[in-house]
Amino acid sequence: MPEHTKINFNHRKEISDYADLVEMLFPSNRNQQHAAACIFFELKWVNGMVANLAYMEKRYDISRRILQRTRAKLSKLGLIEHVSYLNNRYGGQHGWRLSTRFERALSQLALKCADFRNTKTSSKEKEVMLLDFTDAKRRIPGSQNQNVHGQKQNGGEAF
Repeated sequence: MPEHTKINFNHRKEISDYADLVEMLFPSNRNQQHAAACIFFELKWVNGMVANLAYMEKRYDISRRILQRTRAKLSKLGLIEHVSYLNNRYGGQHGWRLSTRFERALSQLALKCADFRNTKTSSKEKEVMLLDFTDAKRRIPGSQNQNVHGQKQNGGEAF
């Protein structure tokens, strides 16, 4: 089953605060945008960690399902993380906190994109082989990119 974590990323849009960030992370879902903004606010201004996010349901009038889905997406993206009480680094504290995994992943992605443009460190033969692999993956029956029943594909155009 494919994972759907749609993000509306526009390189021209300036992000000035976390309201803009949640609008980008949860496009066209105002309930999840509100829940994410509440999660960011609570985690940013708490001393330590938030042991359980359930209290936010009543405080901010958020349904349990919306809160859980929002929390799961923020965690999957690496913006927040759950710390276990077994983690020695935090001295027995446990709960939710803002994470730096997303920042590190974006930095690594930016470096990798810069490397992709560099022809001196690349091998043309290797990249041709990677193109062949991606072509073979899309032609495997039962793959995630299945065509509509009865349609055939030829170079990306259905006929």
